[in-house]
Amino acid sequence: MDGARIRLNIQRLLDVMAALRNPQTGCPWDLQQDFRTIAPYTIEEAYEVADAIDRNDMADLREELGDLLLQVVFHAQMAQEQKAFAFDDVVTAIVDKMVSRHPHVFGAEHVADAQAQTELWEQHKQREREAKGEQDTSALAGVTRGLPEWQRAIKLQKRAARSGFEWPSTEPVIAKLREELKEVEDEIEAQRNGADNKDRIEEEVGDLLFVAVNLARHLEVDPGTALRTANRKFETRFRSMEALAKAQVSVFKDLPLSELEMMWNRVK
Repeated sequence: MDGARIRLNIQRLLDVMAALRNPQTGCPWDLQQDFRTIAPYTIEEAYEVADAIDRNDMADLREELGDLLLQVVFHAQMAQEQKAFAFDDVVTAIVDKMVSRHPHVFGAEHVADAQAQTELWEQHKQREREAKGEQDTSALAGVTRGLPEWQRAIKLQKRAARSGFEWPSTEPVIAKLREELKEVEDEIEAQRNGADNKDRIEEEVGDLLFVAVNLARHLEVDPGTALRTANRKFETRFRSMEALAKAQVSVFKDLPLSELEMMWNRVK
């Protein structure tokens, strides 16, 4: 790995971003952006990285990682313009954090396995929060609200589990899942009987999804990956159904549900 070449390319990227944000000669679109408007793109690029990994597409992964790196540079450039911090400060902060949180690699501590390392990591994070003077001492402190909710559910559950609040196996989780589904069904029935309970239905569906995430966690299945796979499978099958309808010279949306179900089973 050529360190000089890497530093040169990083500097080129920083220079490109600075030029895009130049008030006199920059790009009008880039100049209009701020942290809030760019944040959704940052999240989107992270998901596109995950998608490339799921597809095992190394060429696309290389491109998507570049797009994600650009997001970091974009935020750093805007912060530098406000004299808050610069890209170099971002790099310094993460290097210092990684060294501090891995004393078994960069110091004299020893960890037996990945589980022990996870516990050590959380201890370091807790000490960092205390050093910053954060008042929240809950085991759930520091679980950011900016995460996709399914990811936040996992983190909340893992934090609670480390404090002993955890089902011992999948059986009680499945029982709870059935219980939550029954509560959803009860609210649906109440609505059919005239109840104005949309908020209750939303709450019960939320409980159902929360327990479903818990089941996935117990089975060591990442809910995001599982859902991406399910989405991809659904999209492939639905497109195949559309192709079948087109081959039959049929208008897809005019077909009866019974025929659509037959087509679904056929493409499966």
